[in-house]
Amino acid sequence: MSPLAAPRTRPRAALAAAATAVTALALAACTSTTGVRPVAGQATASGVVGSPGAPGGTSPGGPVASTAPSPSALTAEAYRAELQQARGPVRDALRKVADTGGLKNLDKRIGQAATAVSEAASRLETLAAPPELAVQHATYLDALRAFGAALDGARPDVLAQETCTGPAVLTKLDRAGDLADMKEAAAALTGYPADVVSVKAAKQKTRRLSNGKIIQSESRTGRGSMKVHNGGSRDAVVVVMRGKKKAFSLYVRKKAKATVPGVRDGSYRVFYTTGTDWDSGAKAFTRSCGFTEFGKSVKFRTTRSGGYIRWNNWTLTLHAVKGGTVRSKPVDPDKFPN
Repeated sequence: MSPLAAPRTRPRAALAAAATAVTALALAACTSTTGVRPVAGQATASGVVGSPGAPGGTSPGGPVASTAPSPSALTAEAYRAELQQARGPVRDALRKVADTGGLKNLDKRIGQAATAVSEAASRLETLAAPPELAVQHATYLDALRAFGAALDGARPDVLAQETCTGPAVLTKLDRAGDLADMKEAAAALTGYPADVVSVKAAKQKTRRLSNGKIIQSESRTGRGSMKVHNGGSRDAVVVVMRGKKKAFSLYVRKKAKATVPGVRDGSYRVFYTTGTDWDSGAKAFTRSCGFTEFGKSVKFRTTRSGGYIRWNNWTLTLHAVKGGTVRSKPVDPDKFPN
């Protein structure tokens, strides 16, 4: 074996110098900024609010807001009283709708009924019903909101004169199932005053009078006559006025003619309403109603001369005809003479 080489030694001064050099390089690496600018950035933070590590349900950033406590459930007696107060205005408003026998005020009263229903729902939705009625209460609120929307939905047909009386509005709601749905939801609250439908809707009808039927008349002792020809697609009621007094009115069916004898001398204004389903009590058509006035007065006059008596007979047509001499004009339903 070759002899081991003796280890080489370095002087202490050299070791110290080397250590100093390494330290200097390390310091230079930590503090050097040569040719480099600090990069600006956005401060960010992340975490979970109310994490398990935060005592008392708070986050490191501060306390967390808690939700408001739910209202206490009403007793049966208190709930009954609330229902009674909520439904009263609705029942009153629906009675007024049912009592409206024409277009006058009809849209206004339907709007008032819809508002009453909406206010009842708003009042009741803030309450906590007795626990055993929670499901029925929620269903009842849904039914109220739907019923209010149905009432509002009936108003365009009134403005378009397709539905012309309060009872006709209720009949239409009944045919659509809106009244039944409301009654069913109320009935589910057994033993509680929840039924808001205070009126009964009639079945849809198409009532008509006989052709030429005199509805109302003063004494007719004159010599003149008025013949009315209704060539339109709907029945009509003709109202004849002398001054502010109604002289007579008669029913003329569609595609028919009728004559009124004995018309007295005078100047008359002639109005007529057309439609479907004549309600004799309301003196109005309940559906598809129109209101019209002849554009000029009709004059009846009797003269005597040379042993002769002459008088006027008039023929009026309620539909457009070639060669007609009088233009008709629409009338505000509120100003139509009933």
